[in-house]
Amino acid sequence: MTEINKTVLLTGAAGDIGTRLRPLLLSRYSRIILSDLQEITDLADRESFQKGDLVDKNAMDDICKGVDAIVHLGGQSVEGDWDTVNHCNIQGMFTLMEAAHQAGVERLVFASSNHAIGMYSRNRRICVDSKVRPDSRYGLSKAFGEALCSLYADKHGMRCLSIRIGNVADKPLDLRRLSMWIHIEDLFQLIQIGVEHPDLHNEIVFGCSQNDRSFWDNGPAFRLGYRPKHKAEDHVVHAMTNQKETGPDAIGDNFQGGTFSSAEFDGDLERIRWS
Repeated sequence: MTEINKTVLLTGAAGDIGTRLRPLLLSRYSRIILSDLQEITDLADRESFQKGDLVDKNAMDDICKGVDAIVHLGGQSVEGDWDTVNHCNIQGMFTLMEAAHQAGVERLVFASSNHAIGMYSRNRRICVDSKVRPDSRYGLSKAFGEALCSLYADKHGMRCLSIRIGNVADKPLDLRRLSMWIHIEDLFQLIQIGVEHPDLHNEIVFGCSQNDRSFWDNGPAFRLGYRPKHKAEDHVVHAMTNQKETGPDAIGDNFQGGTFSSAEFDGDLERIRWS
């Protein structure tokens, strides 16, 4: 792969997705800055590490200096109480975005989530223009992040790509994930679009591989040149074997968000399922 002379900041670099992405980013870009609250010591050539809390303005101002593009994975990665989600994913992302703007960072790739639209029925096929229907406080924070990208693209000229990631794993783990699984190589292809596409302004795409059972119309990603290489159906036996070991969820099995949708649910199932 041809190396491109860009400095890319990867937040949340110590997490599972960040760890998977590091060698792929190194194969493409000349310098990678890793950031996380957890220190990373196994640095490769052309990698450096800067510890920083997303809500720490001084730390974010410092970390964004000289950066061409940010791949933002950092923050709370699962459901949490409001104070935690607000601190990490709302206040934290705003602080990072403002620091990036002030430092002249040209591009940001935001790790959004399927949980921004998790209250849609599994019988519905939706597109990125469908209204957000978060299934959790976590999903709500991802919808906020998408809106923040829109603001900074329109008002400040930053080029942004929000990727509504389904599930990153070596193989889809169950029936639901046959519809929303993404291989790390396909996710990296979407990230490359966010970092490099010359005509990008602000887009939302779905982070899924070539999944015959997909809940989502991923037309905007394909128009930007996305061509996934991995197919969920190649792993259907693995997924369905695991599914047999998973107990039923009377609420979550109706919705794209799964257990995120059923947690704390006390609404009207029939009204929501068909809306």
